[in-house]
Amino acid sequence: MKIVKHLCTSGALLLAVLLAFAPVQTHAQDAGKRRVLNRVAPVYPTLARTMSLQGSVKIDALVSSDGTVKEVEVKGGHPVLVDAAADAVRRWRWEAAGHESHEMVEVRFSP
Repeated sequence: MKIVKHLCTSGALLLAVLLAFAPVQTHAQDAGKRRVLNRVAPVYPTLARTMSLQGSVKIDALVSSDGTVKEVEVKGGHPVLVDAAADAVRRWRWEAAGHESHEMVEVRFSP
């Protein structure tokens, strides 16, 4: 019985320590909260069209406080489609906010 009581106390202590050091929510975790004002359609790559390639590209866009894209980071997608998607997202515009934010977007391609 003493062992069970000790394990329960140790588990509660560990949980309390972990919660005390949990990360604080940042703007980067508020992804997807801003409204897109202007979406630019990607140019469908000729090679992708020839191959009848379709799919999607996931992009993390760092959006400045004025709504322009500062940086894009590709998170996944077919290599033939990645450049076209990133180029299009760089020209997107979001609503202005008081801070930068990371916005996750998915650009879909179909012939």
